[in-house]
Amino acid sequence: MVSIFWKEINGIFSSLIGYMVIGLFLLLMGLMLWVFPDYSILKYNYASLQQLFDIAPVIFLFLIPALSMRTFAEESQTGTIELLATKPITDWAIVLGKFFAGLLLVAFSLLPTLLYYYTISSLGSPPGNIDSGAVAGSYIGLFLLAAVFVAIGNFASSLTDNQIVSFVLAVLLCFIFYWGFSFISNLPIFVGTSDTLVQKLGIEFHYHSISRGLIDTRDMIYFFSIIGLFIYLTQVSLDKRKW
Repeated sequence: MVSIFWKEINGIFSSLIGYMVIGLFLLLMGLMLWVFPDYSILKYNYASLQQLFDIAPVIFLFLIPALSMRTFAEESQTGTIELLATKPITDWAIVLGKFFAGLLLVAFSLLPTLLYYYTISSLGSPPGNIDSGAVAGSYIGLFLLAAVFVAIGNFASSLTDNQIVSFVLAVLLCFIFYWGFSFISNLPIFVGTSDTLVQKLGIEFHYHSISRGLIDTRDMIYFFSIIGLFIYLTQVSLDKRKW
């Protein structure tokens, strides 16, 4: 797994892909939080980073599938997936190595946003007047959300050797699992009866729950279950394609 991990990391940062993903994420977040008036933090009368955590899932919805669409699709397109199959390495090692490599890139993209926290904390009255617990919980939730999107993106990439198809499928699956259940819960058949239960099936419910600063074991179990499910499905898909 370690060899696959470093192979992916080297592949990402030896080209423009990794730098473009990180740079584009930071550029979009910077514009949304500090320039565009409708979302600018400076227009609010209290120190908060809630805008970042509201906008980041939308940006990740497109950036992470764009990053992960090449993980297996490119391997299949170039024929290197057959080469990997002949190596003394398990499918699980391949899947986990690629998953953690994608997750590390996401972590690199989130790390510079800590500067936003320092800036808002310094601008507070008095300085430091910010709910650090809620910010920490939101970062944990955002990282787990990114992990789910990476797992979904890798799964979509394992289903096809066409990177565009992989990207579209990953965006669709990420959208369904994040917002889809909230939309379904608003249907008349669920309103007033089981709408809350339906919402709990989606990522958005648990993401906002963690963003309040309270780390609930039920939310953690949900995220790790979805991540584990798509990692398992990726392994099954990879095994079938190799066969």
